[in-house]
Amino acid sequence: MVSISKSDSSVEQRILDAAAACIVAYGIERTTVTEIARRARVSRPTIYRRWPDIRWVIAELLTVRITGVLEAVPAAGAGREDLVNRVVRIAERLRSDEVVMSVIFNAPTLAMVYITERLGTSQQLLVDTLADAIAAGQEHGSVRPGDPHQMGAMCLLITQSTIQSAQMVEKILDRDALNAELALALNGYLKP
Repeated sequence: MVSISKSDSSVEQRILDAAAACIVAYGIERTTVTEIARRARVSRPTIYRRWPDIRWVIAELLTVRITGVLEAVPAAGAGREDLVNRVVRIAERLRSDEVVMSVIFNAPTLAMVYITERLGTSQQLLVDTLADAIAAGQEHGSVRPGDPHQMGAMCLLITQSTIQSAQMVEKILDRDALNAELALALNGYLKP
């Protein structure tokens, strides 16, 4: 039974890796289940047994990518400065992620669902992670009082906007300046 789970996990990872390669090579709109299956060396039904359609594959891929960045940038402490530094580092990594940025810039219809209509799985995970860090910062005394989930949602909005719009202002705010200004905005929002 364990080898089946490992096998399923390996197949799913191959499918997600193939989806990422297709998105980078062709863009979201031209990525198809057929091409993902070809690159992953699986059949189309293998993909459809796991996900109902291409949008679900892409949503899962984004969740895995964002969760991976979250895990790659662990919390360093309980204070506001540690929280802000972590958020800035996560934002910088996401701005450098070809797949995430391809979705934002090349699939506006898909991206707008998660920007204006509803929280995706990874966004909810980010809000929950931020809420936990904010609560720890409140106990530490370095974060102002308030509902941690509401504050986490606001931090997500500030950071998500920075990620989405960084390219638009890159002549004004280079990478270092953008990181510094995001840190100032988050520190100002969270400071007691």
